[in-house]
Amino acid sequence: SAHVVFVVLSVCQVEEGAESVLCPRLNGHGAVTRYYSSDSKDDLHIRYLDGEDSGIVVVGINRPKAKNAINKNLVKMMFEAVEDIKKNKKVRSVILCSLVPGIFCAGADLKERAKMHQSEVGPFVSKARALITELGNLPVPTIAAIDGAALGGGLEMALACDIRISSNTAKMGLVETKLAIIPGAGGTQRLPRVIGVSLAKELIFAARVVDGTQAQQMGLVSHSVEQNNSGDAAYLRALELAREINPQGPIAIRMAKLAINQGIEVDLSTGLAIEEACYSQVIPTKDRLEGLSAFKEKRQPQYKGE
Repeated sequence: SAHVVFVVLSVCQVEEGAESVLCPRLNGHGAVTRYYSSDSKDDLHIRYLDGEDSGIVVVGINRPKAKNAINKNLVKMMFEAVEDIKKNKKVRSVILCSLVPGIFCAGADLKERAKMHQSEVGPFVSKARALITELGNLPVPTIAAIDGAALGGGLEMALACDIRISSNTAKMGLVETKLAIIPGAGGTQRLPRVIGVSLAKELIFAARVVDGTQAQQMGLVSHSVEQNNSGDAAYLRALELAREINPQGPIAIRMAKLAINQGIEVDLSTGLAIEEACYSQVIPTKDRLEGLSAFKEKRQPQYKGE
């Protein structure tokens, strides 16, 4: 059965024998409880929610000492997480978030970068770009919950998600030109597709940083919510949205995402043919018949992703 997966970027792999305190948990209100560990295997925490939230996967980034900066280890761990989610038919949506207060992701790890030989930089950026492409190609809805600074590669990661939600105080920007480089993990391509060409050029040329309120005005984020005392307002709003998505037909949602993502890159008549092809995939499903039965019987449908 298809489920909603929330990707929370944190550092806690759930392993046998691992101390439970290493893992961020969701408290009764769905808020993230933060725990810190300096162990590199804790750089990312993946949590598959259960009960009524089954199908939601939260991926939490957790490198508190490095402002969640993207290094080789985090790229490797995120690749593995994305692969696992891609193969799991029970996942219905993914939330990508941070377990570090005030930071979503500060971009590439420049301390690691400074130690790289010039010949290593290109291959590393290629890997990061490939990771963000894989994130963008996940078949289920992805929601970036931006409760703190999302800069450079951190914003590029959020741009690859289907929907971005930020707190009003979160800072966002593609600031690479400050370092005499350009966005290298999709920023020059995805930002103009999201907010338009002229505005994207202005933000990239000036290395401008905007807050959540401004980001919503320009369409960079869909929702900007007032930050709360626990610093997870965007995450809680993302969880609400994932819960709205969860009861809908899971195969239909995957097909809708595919139709939109592929159609947006082509002319309208080709796009309509893509829609037709995606529609044909939902016609033979058991879920479609369940939807009709539920409508007729005036009850909530129970979809299984079949």
